Amino acid sequence: MKREAKLLLEKACDALVLSIELFNRPHDRGRVSSTLIQLDHGFEMLMKAAILHRGGRIREKRAKETIGFDACVRRSLSDGAIKYLSEEQALVLQTINGLRDAAQHHLLDISEGQLYVHVQSGVTLFRDLLKSVFDQDLNCHLPTRVLPVSTSPPTDLTTLFESEVAEVKKLLKPGRRRQVAALARLRPLAILDATIQGEKGQPSDADLRRIGKEVSGGTAWPDVFRGAAAVEIAADGTGPSLSLRLSKKEGTPIQRVAEGTPGASVVAVKRVDELGFYNLGAKQLAEKVGLTMPKALAVVDHLRLREQSECYKEIKIGRTVFKRYSQKAIEAIKEALKRQSADEIWQKRKAASQSKIKD
Repeated sequence: MKREAKLLLEKACDALVLSIELFNRPHDRGRVSSTLIQLDHGFEMLMKAAILHRGGRIREKRAKETIGFDACVRRSLSDGAIKYLSEEQALVLQTINGLRDAAQHHLLDISEGQLYVHVQSGVTLFRDLLKSVFDQDLNCHLPTRVLPVSTSPPTDLTTLFESEVAEVKKLLKPGRRRQVAALARLRPLAILDATIQGEKGQPSDADLRRIGKEVSGGTAWPDVFRGAAAVEIAADGTGPSLSLRLSKKEGTPIQRVAEGTPGASVVAVKRVDELGFYNLGAKQLAEKVGLTMPKALAVVDHLRLREQSECYKEIKIGRTVFKRYSQKAIEAIKEALKRQSADEIWQKRKAASQSKIKD
C-alpha cells in the first residue's frame, strides 16, 4: 500500500474509533455533534485512502488542497478504474455528511433511535469498504466489543418515522407552540429525505415550517417524506454483529445525478412511477407528435396539459426542476390535432398574445 494511503487509512480508523467512543459515552454534552463530526471525517479519510490505493488522485492538477467529500463520493462511485462504491452505499455517506453539516453549523435535535441507525449503518459500511478495498477486517483496528450500543435499537424505518412525527406533533400542539424545537427535531428527518432525493445542502426554515404544517395537519409521513419512504433499513444479525444498511425498496431505482447539477448530490432515489411514467422532455414530446417545439408547446398550453397530472409533472432533482411529459400527453395532442390543426392553434395563440400586448 502507498505510504500516503496507509497514513490516511490509519487516520480514518482513528476517527471511526473516536466516533464509536463518543457515541457510547454515558453523558450527552456534545455527544451528537462530536460523534457525527468524527464519523464523517473518518469516511472522508477512508475514501481518500481508497482512491489513492486504487491508483486515483485526490488533488486536481495544480491544486493546493485535496478534493472534498462530494468529489470523493463521485470518484469512488463513477470512475471506472477506481469504483468501489454502490449507489446505496453512497446514500449512507451523503446522509451522514448532511447530518454532520447540520450538527456542526446549526441546530440538530436527533433522537437516539435515529442517531443509532446512522452510526450503526456507518460502522457497517466502514467495515464493508475496509474489507472490499483493503482486504482488512475491522476487528484488526478495534476490539469487537467497541460498537455502537443502544438499549432499544430500531430496525424498522416506518416505526422510527412514525415515532418522530408523533413527537413533532406534540411540539406543535396549540397552546405549547415550540417551533424552534420542532424545526430542530424535523431537521434530521428532512436531511435524510432530501439526501435520498438527491438534494444537497440544508433544509431552510421555510422548508421545515412547511413540513411541520403538513405533519400537524395529519398528512401521512410517506406522503411528506417521499424519499425516505423509498428506502428501508436492512438488518443482518443481532447484538455485536448487527449490520444495518440503507437499502432501496424493491422496484425503486437509484440514479446518479449529473455532475454540476446545481444543489444536487451524487445519487438520488426516484420512484419508478415518476421516472418511467413522465419520460419525455419538451423536445422529445415535439418529435413524437411531429411538430416544432414552439408549436408543440402552444398545443400543450391550448389543451392545458400542464394542469393535468396524468400528462405532466415537474420532477425535482437537487435544486433543478425538470419539466416532464407522459405518453398520455402524446395521445392528448394527437387527438386534439384531429379536430384542429397545430397551425390554427399557433395562429390563435399568436393573435391572443399580440392582443394582450396592445391592451
